Amino acid sequence: MISVIIRNKNQDKALSFLLKNLTERYIDDISEIIVLDNQSTDNSENISKKFGARFITIEKFSYGGSANFATKKAKFPIIVMFSAHSYPVSHDFFKLIKNKFNANENLAGLRCLHSTNDYRNFINKISAKEDPNKSGLIFSSSAFSKLVWEKYPFREDVATFEDKEWTVRVLKAGYDIDFVESIFHYEIKRSKSQLFFRFKRDLTGNYQLWHQDVNFLSATKGFMVSVLGLIRSFFIDFWYTIRRYFYIIKFLFNKPNKF
Repeated sequence: MISVIIRNKNQDKALSFLLKNLTERYIDDISEIIVLDNQSTDNSENISKKFGARFITIEKFSYGGSANFATKKAKFPIIVMFSAHSYPVSHDFFKLIKNKFNANENLAGLRCLHSTNDYRNFINKISAKEDPNKSGLIFSSSAFSKLVWEKYPFREDVATFEDKEWTVRVLKAGYDIDFVESIFHYEIKRSKSQLFFRFKRDLTGNYQLWHQDVNFLSATKGFMVSVLGLIRSFFIDFWYTIRRYFYIIKFLFNKPNKF
């Protein structure tokens, strides 16, 4: 009933942990695992085969395009999308997802829980219609209906936020997007280059979807605030580096008794 799709590029260690987690803890809850790989050069393919996952490669990657490509390959009506660096935590992760879809024929997608924003909106009952950004679909450990997707595939011409754009579109079409109490963990350490790439995508996505415009004044203000923040952080870090050093010196001359 559930197809799990994992987006991956050169994350064989994280992928191995995720696949181990899925096959050891949830194998009775999921029907297939697909690793959607973006031309990895590491050991991702061998690891996928080791755990019995179907390994497919996409050459021209885009966020919406990759989701469409993998969903076409999926055989089952509920799709749960992971990034290789995320993984389910709660023992009933997939059972709760199944129950939600079984209880609501009008359900298009579910947002699982992992961050402060998720928990706040979930507990405060803020719907996806009220806040499609923080209560709508998120393409790391969330679920959507393949049947709804067949009517409304993901757009491939958006820089990012293809999940949020889809949320807005299917809500307008009369479908439901809801939270589910399935908890996952999202773990990634991005380099400065990766953070800059993410910044560029987010800037474009925020303009396309949320109409957050920018101008020379706001760009300059943001630049100055960032520079001042860096200077302030440097002096604060330097001050506490000095304090730590002198505390160690003081400690050397006044060590307490060992237990």
